Amino acid sequence: MLGLPRGEVFLIPWTSEWEKEFLVEKRQIENIIGQHTVAIHHIGSTSVSGLSAKPIIDIAIEIETFEEGLACVTGLKTLGYKYRGTAVLPERHYFNKGEPRTHRIHMYESGNKYLVEQLQFRDYLRNNKTARIEYEKLKQELSQMNIHDKHQYAEDKSNFVMSILNRINKKM
Repeated sequence: MLGLPRGEVFLIPWTSEWEKEFLVEKRQIENIIGQHTVAIHHIGSTSVSGLSAKPIIDIAIEIETFEEGLACVTGLKTLGYKYRGTAVLPERHYFNKGEPRTHRIHMYESGNKYLVEQLQFRDYLRNNKTARIEYEKLKQELSQMNIHDKHQYAEDKSNFVMSILNRINKKM
């Protein structure tokens, strides 16, 4: 299942279909705006095998310069994405697709702090079963408490995410 209705928060068990869906979407994006991209990453909980997630594919697109993101808007619209601008989330061009929403694009300049943190957090969960299980339990509790408040759901996860990023940074 793929698609998250507006204003709802729920999780479903991880499925390998999410990775397949990402790869299909990545190829389509590369065909349309590949000349502008440095890399295209599968991020968020759907990118972590075994982790329950909201059924929406999060994609991070790395671009050389932040301004180059504007050159991608028209092409991504042909794939069904709506451009939401740069004020929705910090330091990124943000796009979403579908109703219910099936995909989100977070477009960053290479080396952006938020991109680096998303990749570090994803990789940590992929490689640390204990943290993945702990995070999944937290997400399940929060999704029940915030069924109709995605912003509160996200905010309530932030302490866990920051604790993992602090662990990673201490090792560096």
